[in-house]
Amino acid sequence: MPRTKAFRAALLHCLADPREVGVEASYEYFEDGLLLVEDGKVARLGAADDLLSSLPAGTALVEYPDALITPGFIDTHIHYPQVGVMGSYGTQLLDWLETYTFPNEGRFADPEHAREQAKLFLEELLRNGTTTALVFGTVHKQSVDAFFEAAEKLDLRMIAGKVLMDRNAPDYLTDTPETGYADSRELIERWHGKGRLHYAVTPRFAPTSSPEQLALAGKLLGEFPDLYLHTHISENRQEVEWVRSLFPERRGYLDVYDHHGLVGARSVFAHGLHLCDDECRRLGEAGSAVAFCPTSNLFLGSGLLDLARLEAHGVRVGLGTDVGGGTSFSQLTTLSEAYKVLQLQGQKLDPFKALYLATLGGAQALYLDQHIGNLQPGKDADFVVLDYQATPLIAHRLAQATSLPERLFALMMLGDDRAVRETFAAGVSVHRR
Repeated sequence: MPRTKAFRAALLHCLADPREVGVEASYEYFEDGLLLVEDGKVARLGAADDLLSSLPAGTALVEYPDALITPGFIDTHIHYPQVGVMGSYGTQLLDWLETYTFPNEGRFADPEHAREQAKLFLEELLRNGTTTALVFGTVHKQSVDAFFEAAEKLDLRMIAGKVLMDRNAPDYLTDTPETGYADSRELIERWHGKGRLHYAVTPRFAPTSSPEQLALAGKLLGEFPDLYLHTHISENRQEVEWVRSLFPERRGYLDVYDHHGLVGARSVFAHGLHLCDDECRRLGEAGSAVAFCPTSNLFLGSGLLDLARLEAHGVRVGLGTDVGGGTSFSQLTTLSEAYKVLQLQGQKLDPFKALYLATLGGAQALYLDQHIGNLQPGKDADFVVLDYQATPLIAHRLAQATSLPERLFALMMLGDDRAVRETFAAGVSVHRR
């Protein structure tokens, strides 16, 4: 018999990008809604009064007063080995990597440490309502094994990959073009497509991979066409100049990747703060995505992402926390910072556009919107229950709200992990506050 369960609360999900269809047509909302889940998939959703009488016999009903159900959040750029360096004081990108990140990542040579950190990382994601993420491992093969083992146990839809890094990094964190290719291929064959898991070919960034290594990364993408490419681009002006000096024969940063076959659909480039118009145009033509990581960009002083320019060129954009350069696992907190980043540039982030970036927009950036991103029937039942009474301040503020946009914006500005009452993956509770 099918396993069915119904969840009653306010329901809100995105149907399309507000930029393309207008705000009113971009979402669906039920003040008193019902979400019916069957065998890990969304079976039906609608107004509770319309659906309660037709529930299948034996359906368990869970009610959440003063709560809002949304799709699970999607993080399009995050580093699971960097949890231990979150909030480390002081420096910009390149110094920060050498001072904090590289030494911490060296510890992932120990498989037991990798397993402990993978468990902690996933617990934090789920505590913050994030059900899918595009994740950096370390150069160590065992770091990716540990992550996928933990994600598989929870039946999560996750994407990850082993870092490729054969130069300009400590010896204890480098591979070679050949070993990087071989280790990646072994991990692909073991994990890609297993359950709800996906693999991303993951050169850290152009300065830490030789042309030979980038060419072999492109070879992997050619051999397995449904893989992801996950890397960084144009995060920091000093980094951009470094790339120019390392690859003087190339027209620019993106051209380094493009020359080696790394720019295409399912290619996700984190940050993209200092791209030129030609690079934005190329990303849009290729169907590639940029991960918008506002807390990291502000923390490291890297710059401000021009969302309007990227979207004008047709670039897919998802939201990334970029832990540990980023300072929070919470997509609500990240959206609060994104709002401020855009305000500084004279751009507005409507609350429905914000929800889109954190859910359906992220799914579209990852080419996963046939599976996740909203609550349409047939999709994975990955969703989060947000508590309108999470803190005294949130409860007080929402009591003053007179409309759905006002409530949603207040949650975005004031919410964090405390606002997440429960998180579900494939219809199963994987975090309960």
